[in-house]
Amino acid sequence: MRPISSLLALAVFPAVLLAQSEAGAPKLSLTEKEDFLRNAKVVNTKDLSVGVTNSKKAILDDGKVKHDAHIQTVEVAKASYQTQRGTELNFRDSYKYNMAAYELDKMLDLNMTPPSVDRKIGGQSAAVTWWVDDTMMTELDRTRKSTQPPDLDAWNKQMYVVRVFDQLIFNTDRNLGNLVIDKDWRIWMIDHTRAFRMMKKLENPKNLVQCERKLLGKLKELNKDNLKQRVGKYLTGMEIDGLLGRRDLIVKLFESEIASKGEAAVLYDLPPRG
Repeated sequence: MRPISSLLALAVFPAVLLAQSEAGAPKLSLTEKEDFLRNAKVVNTKDLSVGVTNSKKAILDDGKVKHDAHIQTVEVAKASYQTQRGTELNFRDSYKYNMAAYELDKMLDLNMTPPSVDRKIGGQSAAVTWWVDDTMMTELDRTRKSTQPPDLDAWNKQMYVVRVFDQLIFNTDRNLGNLVIDKDWRIWMIDHTRAFRMMKKLENPKNLVQCERKLLGKLKELNKDNLKQRVGKYLTGMEIDGLLGRRDLIVKLFESEIASKGEAAVLYDLPPRG
């Protein structure tokens, strides 16, 4: 069985999270990482020459920990916009979606999206995202080099989670350059500035083949109240409604598959990610 790719690499958003941290990988909890990203001093920044959002790499230092971060400030809204996929109506490219994706990741208990917080950088509102530790390559690098994961079954199960997440958030910019692979062959999803569209339909339901059992349960727990509480700062009411509409379709699809094929053919379990 060959490893599963998510989507074709339409636009190369490169290995913005490829480098190691300046001082290795400190063992911090998610809350500690969030606090660090919000409060640590920005001691250096440099423009990234890749991608289309004019993002920056920064070194943050709180006196105890020094670590890299990814800074995005993009905030664009247009009635229509020509992308490589075609003309998109009500186009939006927003740094806020990085925080929405991270908060949603926590609600679904995935631990596949690095911590991202909102703070002012140089007087400008920004998403400041933890630079993924111990990164080996992006999925784009892996496919170009035909590098095989050591455990294809575990790899494919991770990729099925990516597919469900991207359909849930209607991610219009998932490419192989913004799937990052760490030294333990864990996949990290980065750069969600072109997600969370208002449509109550699935972009590509054929991508939904199997679902992690716990994820399906967490999807069913989502509701307007808990989403407004967790992501209401970053998403509009219509964007939350769109997300819930897509959630309903995802759950309906997998429940239909379970009814026709049986649980064993549709659901699977993944060990918790530390």
